[in-house]
Amino acid sequence: MVRLTFRPNDARSAARALMIVLAIASSAAPVRAAAEKKAPMSEADVRLAVQVVPTPQQLAWQEMEFIGFLCFGMNTYTDREWGDGKEDPKLFNPTAFDARQWVRVFKDAGMKLMLLTAKHHGGFCLWPSKYTEHSVKRSPWRGGKGDVVREVADACRAGGIKLGIYLSPWDRNHPSYGNSPVYNEYFKNQLRELLTNYGEVAEVWFDGACGEGPNGKKQVYDWQGYFSVVRKCQPNALIAICGPDIRWVGNESGVARETEWSVQPGNPVFHPGKKFVWWPAECDVSIRPGWYYHAKEDAKVKTLDHLLDIYYKSVGRNSVLLLNVPPDRRGLIHDNDVKRLRELRSVLDATFKVDLARGKPARAGSVRGNDARLGADKAVDGDKATYWTTDDDVTTGWVEIDLGEPATFNRSMVMEHVALGQRVEQYAVDAWVDGDWKPIAHGTTIGYKKLDRFDDVTASRIRVRILKSRASPMIQAIGLYRAPASQGK
Repeated sequence: MVRLTFRPNDARSAARALMIVLAIASSAAPVRAAAEKKAPMSEADVRLAVQVVPTPQQLAWQEMEFIGFLCFGMNTYTDREWGDGKEDPKLFNPTAFDARQWVRVFKDAGMKLMLLTAKHHGGFCLWPSKYTEHSVKRSPWRGGKGDVVREVADACRAGGIKLGIYLSPWDRNHPSYGNSPVYNEYFKNQLRELLTNYGEVAEVWFDGACGEGPNGKKQVYDWQGYFSVVRKCQPNALIAICGPDIRWVGNESGVARETEWSVQPGNPVFHPGKKFVWWPAECDVSIRPGWYYHAKEDAKVKTLDHLLDIYYKSVGRNSVLLLNVPPDRRGLIHDNDVKRLRELRSVLDATFKVDLARGKPARAGSVRGNDARLGADKAVDGDKATYWTTDDDVTTGWVEIDLGEPATFNRSMVMEHVALGQRVEQYAVDAWVDGDWKPIAHGTTIGYKKLDRFDDVTASRIRVRILKSRASPMIQAIGLYRAPASQGK
C-alpha cells in the first residue's frame, strides 16, 4: 500500500503527488516501464503491432496537434491548487466572466479544442448539477443562475473549436466518496448530465487521483462503468488519460519521449484482453508554474523559447500538446498569457508558412510494384491521403528531393501515414553540401509527425533515409522549413 503526504496548496507538491497517484491508480506505470525497457519484440508481436491502426476519431484528434486546457473553478478564488471540499460556494464570483474571450484567445493561438475542468478534486461543480448543492447554483455569480459549462460550450460552437470535459473522479466534498457503489452511481449521474446537456463533446478527461472518503474507506472507481456512460452518451468522444483512447505521456512538463510509439501494450484496466492497442500520447503542461491562476505568478508565464521547445518536443514527437492557460479571478485570460500565446503563434506561423520541399521533384530507391500512385512525389504533394512506400519485403529505403536552387533551412518534418499504422524505428535526414551528403538530423520513431531542429543548412538536395522499420515504411509527408533567425534550438 502506498500512502502519499502532500500540501494541497503547494503546486509542485500537488503535481508530484498527482503524477504518482495517477500512475498507480491507472495501472499505467507497468506499461510505461515496459515500453521504456526497449526489449526486442518477437516477430509475432511485430506482426501484431503493425496491424494496429487508429480509429477515425483518434486520427482526427492527432491532427488537431495543439489543444488547450482551462483549469478554472473554486481553486482560482482560494489561491490553491487542490481544494478540500469545504470551500464556501459564495467565494466563486468571476465578475467579468467571458467564455467568448477564452475561445478567441485559444483559437488565435491555433488551439483546436478547449478542455474545461467542470469539477476538480474539491467537488465544486461549474454547472448546476442536480446531484449536489456544491456548485455554481449556490454562488453569487449570475445570481445563482449561471452555468460555466453552458457558456463555454456555446462559445466553443460559435467560435468553431471543439469542447472537452475534465471531470475529477476524486471528490473531497461528496459524503458518499469512499462508499464505492454509491459514489460510482453519483459520478456516473454527473457524467450523464455533462454528456447529454451540452452538445457534442470531443474529449473526456479522467485523472487517477484517489483518496479516502469521510468513512475512511478508499474509493474504488468503476472505470468500465464510466466508459460505458461516455460511449452511450457521446459515442465519438475520446476518453483520455485514465481511459482507453488517449494516453498520459507520463510527466507534466509537456515533453514526449525521443522514441514515442502510438502502438502500446494494452493496459489491463482500460483494454482488457488486448495485447496491443493504438494509445497515442497527450502532453499536458501549464503556461504558468501552477495549474490554477495565482496573481503571484503573473510574471512567471513561460518564456517564448520554453514554449517553442515544448512544442517541438510534443507535437514534434508524435504527440498532442495540451497547454493549460488558467483564467483569472475576473473570469478572463490574463494579458500576460494572451501576449505570450500571440508570440508563440507568430513564430510558428512564420516557421511553417513555406515548405521548401512542397511539389519539388523527388525520387526513391524503392517504390512498391513501381506503382506511380505510391511514388516518392507523394511525400511532397501536400495530400494527406497519399504516401510513398517500398515493396512489401523492403523495410529500408530513401527519398531524395531536388530543391532546384540552393535553399536555406533549419527545420525538417517527416510524417508517417498513420491511418495505416506506425512502423518506422529509425531514420536520418541528409543534405547535399559541397558535393557530398551531410547528416543533419536523425531519430528513432516518426509516427504522426517528427520535427527536427538544426543550424541553418544551405543545400539544393535533401534525402530522408529509413534505416529500420517494422514493415514497409509509409511516408505521408516530408517538409523543410526555416525558423526566424531569433529562434534557435
